[in-house]
Amino acid sequence: MRKLSLLLALALALCASAGAQSTSVYTSTSTKACKTLESTTSNAGWYRGRCKGVAGYSIELTEGDLRQSLTLITPAKKKFDLNFTTFYSGFSSVGDKVEWRMKKGVPVALIARYNVADPEDSKRQTSYLMVVSVDSSKACVTDVISPQTIQNELARKAADAARMQPCKSSPE
Repeated sequence: MRKLSLLLALALALCASAGAQSTSVYTSTSTKACKTLESTTSNAGWYRGRCKGVAGYSIELTEGDLRQSLTLITPAKKKFDLNFTTFYSGFSSVGDKVEWRMKKGVPVALIARYNVADPEDSKRQTSYLMVVSVDSSKACVTDVISPQTIQNELARKAADAARMQPCKSSPE
């Protein structure tokens, strides 16, 4: 009887901890998958499009002067400009998909690939992972993960702790 109680307690503890685990959901930020809200082709051009998110959230992809960034929009239509361009001044682009980190069906973080051109040689790029804390009342970049072999794993770990981290205003 004692063994059975111990096994039952262990099983319940494992189920409870599994429920708190984060999962990933991916959505597209490709301009083909997003609804164009504004667009021009003059000189460096301008683009603003609405991309589908998860759980009532959406993303606005903006581009101007060959630099892209994202704005997070909550289900209540509150907007949070993530200001990726304040981190790196080179020409830039957001990857074609973002990873939402979810807990119990609610987004708690977002991971976006951010490709930045070398100012000395625009053909060379550095690909960062921007980690964003997501909440209905606040969203901001909390971590910038530099390229490395375990970049994705580090970004997911940072994303799972993002709500407890302060907002960043620069990559350092």
